[in-house]
Order: sequence, then structure tokens, then C-alpha cells
Amino acid sequence: MKLVVIGGGITGLAAAHRAVELARERSLAVDLTVIEARERLGGTIATERADGFLIEAGPDSFLSEKPWALGLCQRLGLEGRLVRTDDRFRKVFVWRGGRLHPLPDGFQLLAPTKLGPFLSSNLFSWGGKLRMALDLVRPRALVDDESLGAFVRRRLGAQALERVAQPLVAGIYTANPDDLSLAATMPRFLELERRERSLILGLWRASRKAPQPGTSGARWSLFVTFKDGMGEMVLRLASRLPPGAVRLGQRVLGVERRGSGWRVATDDGASLDADHVIVTAEGHATGRLLRYVDPALATLLGEIAYASSATITLGYRRGDVPHALDGFGFVVPRTEGRVVLACTFSSVKYPGRAPEGRALLRCFVGGALNERALESDDATLIAGVRDELRQALGITAGPLLTRVHRWLKAMPQYHVGHLGRVEAIGRCAAALPGLHLAGGAYRGVGIADCVRSGEAGAERALGGSRPPSDRLDGAELS
Repeated sequence: MKLVVIGGGITGLAAAHRAVELARERSLAVDLTVIEARERLGGTIATERADGFLIEAGPDSFLSEKPWALGLCQRLGLEGRLVRTDDRFRKVFVWRGGRLHPLPDGFQLLAPTKLGPFLSSNLFSWGGKLRMALDLVRPRALVDDESLGAFVRRRLGAQALERVAQPLVAGIYTANPDDLSLAATMPRFLELERRERSLILGLWRASRKAPQPGTSGARWSLFVTFKDGMGEMVLRLASRLPPGAVRLGQRVLGVERRGSGWRVATDDGASLDADHVIVTAEGHATGRLLRYVDPALATLLGEIAYASSATITLGYRRGDVPHALDGFGFVVPRTEGRVVLACTFSSVKYPGRAPEGRALLRCFVGGALNERALESDDATLIAGVRDELRQALGITAGPLLTRVHRWLKAMPQYHVGHLGRVEAIGRCAAALPGLHLAGGAYRGVGIADCVRSGEAGAERALGGSRPPSDRLDGAELS
């Protein structure tokens, strides 16, 4: 059986690796080819060592409460390489009004679960606190899908949205909360309202329950990474693929039906025939590849919006950073009008990210609410970030190291109605035997989600079954 995987990011690598596992388990002969346009594997995952600093160009960790990435690490023999966050410094700050305000202890993304820290916080006015408290008595709203912004305003008020929910969500999805679908991105809160009515009460009750064995908070912290960075996962996955299976620096120009199979054309004039093709590119790129196969499917894929962002990493002498760096970092509300969306204190969050006596900071700019920031050149971006770090952390000294990594139209935006669009995409894809769509465009943007998506695509290609929770109206889509 000939299998072509388009895209060598984490989704494509997970798909290819799972195909190799299944072929071995079932004694199947699989001719595997992975095609990647870049000159390297990993997609948005890229790790660099420089002057003793460990620099992550893209994702620096993954969620442990979703089992798929952890499960893959176990099968790859990487579990012993995982490291936790340093939970002595779990604090997150919000930069507002020229000050770094600690997010109240017990604040779970949208709502508080501890009364004392919430009441004593200077992040919210008394009017804002009273408005949030109204969540305790507000009725349920029977809404199938609404924006995250509308949901937070309705339940908790404007201050909860502007000062906490928006900046925290920007750090995850680089998104505008007034566009973001609650059902597609944070269904937990939708379900919480339906079950408990009050978010505050529901979160408080959940926080009183002891962690279940094997879940986040037991062995692992909520976020985990690797001792030598996320690139470890990429290298290990690549090492498990057959020799010659990966083709780097080749861009796929199109995919077309050829008899009962498929033909994949590349920009070097070559073409590959395949029984199954797993496409793991961004939605807009996948749509272009399939525009002649199924124009309706291509249109649906093209309707999935994407945002651009950049990471600016700076290394300093620790003595040149006046702030205590006693947290994981800070987020910045859009109402502050800043360039920086968020800043991670990388050398505090994880061990081994900076040499002794040094500090590593990673800032995020751009996103759906400020993509114009990326029109600036690297020097201008660095200057703007340095100025804001001076205001936020008191840093006036020059950095020892700087890196800028730009990610153009790389983050899918799950707008209101996204789940309906994904269902329609699933129905179209189900009518094209041998074609499998996978990646962050559909049902989860995190590393763990992408691993699940890629592995599910491989299982379908090799005749495996999907769990019922991964089905969409009878059609299957990763």
C-alpha cells in the first residue's frame, strides 16, 4: 500500500509514525512518503541552542491533561526526557495601567474559585467584582454556539473579558474573543453553564475534587516539555521513519484523482501515485491543493481563518533584569494598546533554558487583533518589545541574544460556526475514499490535538477504526 503524507509538522510526523507502527503490528507492506516544503521537519516546532540558551521558535510545551502527546512520548521512549514547569512560580501577571498585577490565585481562565485572593486583587474594580459575582444568580442561556466574548460578557461582565479572558485567550489562540467560537475552543465552559448554571460555582466545585490518578496535577504539571526542547519530539519521530521516506524542500502543487487512487504533484515536476493521502497542511493550503478535486470542499477549507504572529526571544544577564521574575510571565489586555501580547519568563518556567546568571524572555506579537505589527522589520519589532520590557520589568540594558520568528497565517481561528463547517468538511471528505484530512484546522490547535489528528488519519488509511467521540455525523475527519 502506498501512503503519502503531505506536511512534515507534528501532525504529519505523528501520522507517518503511526502508519509505521500499524504496518509493523499488522504485518502490512506500506510504501511511505512524507513531503515537506521546508528544508526541515517540525513545522512550527523549532528548537535552537545558542550561547547556553535554549530557544523555542514556536510551541514550548504541550498540555498533559490531553493524553495523546503523552501517550506518543511513552511509545517513543521519551517519557524520561519530560520536565515539569517549576510550580514554585505558577503566578501569572496581567500588565494593566502601567503595573504588573498578579492574576488572583484560583482564577481559572475565566472566573475565580477562591474568594479571598479575588476580593483583595487590584486587577478589578469593586464594580467589576460585583458584576462577576452576578454569575452566581444569572440563569442559564440555551445557546448552541456563541463567541467567547459574548459568553464572558453575559456571565461575568466586561472587566472579566477585557482584563483576563481576552489576554489569556490571545496567548493561546492569538484570536479576537468576539469571533472565537466557545463551543469549538472551550466547550468545558459551555457544558459547565448547562450543568451547573453558575461558572463560579461549577469551577469551585471542580477545584475541590482531588486530581484523578494519571491526570495533570498528579505526576505531571499542566504543561510539560522536554529537557532539550520540543525539537526532541521531532527528532525522535523522524528517527522512527523508514530511510528515504522524507522528502524535504518539495512543495506539493496539487492532488488529483487517478483511477481508484491519488496522484500528488510536486514543484520539481515529479508526481507520486498513492492509495491513500493524508493532508496535514493549513486549511487554506489544503483547499488550494484540492480545488480541482472538490471545489465545495476547497471553499469550506478556505473559509477557516488564520492569524499571523511572531515570537521575539531575548536573553539577558540576570542582574540586568530588576524584576523578581517570580512567575511564568505576563499577559497584556488589548485595551492597553501595547505591541506585546504576552511574555513568558522561559528560564523560570522550565529548567535548562538559560545558563547560570542569565534570564530568557519570550514575547509574542501580532495575532488577529494586531497583525499589522508584523509589517515592521525585525529591528523595529525588537526595539518595540525592548521598550515595553523596559516599562514592564525595568530592563534598560541591551540583550545578550535576540531572535525573531514569524509565523504567517499559521494559527487557525475557530470562529463562531466552526463546528458546523468542520461537519460539512467531514461529509465532503468522506465522499473521497483514500483522502484523509488532519491537522490543527479542525478540532484542536494544540500539540496533543495535532498528534491525535495525525494518528487518527493514519488509522483510517490503514483500515483502523476511530473512537465514537472522533466521529462527525457519520463522517470521519481527523
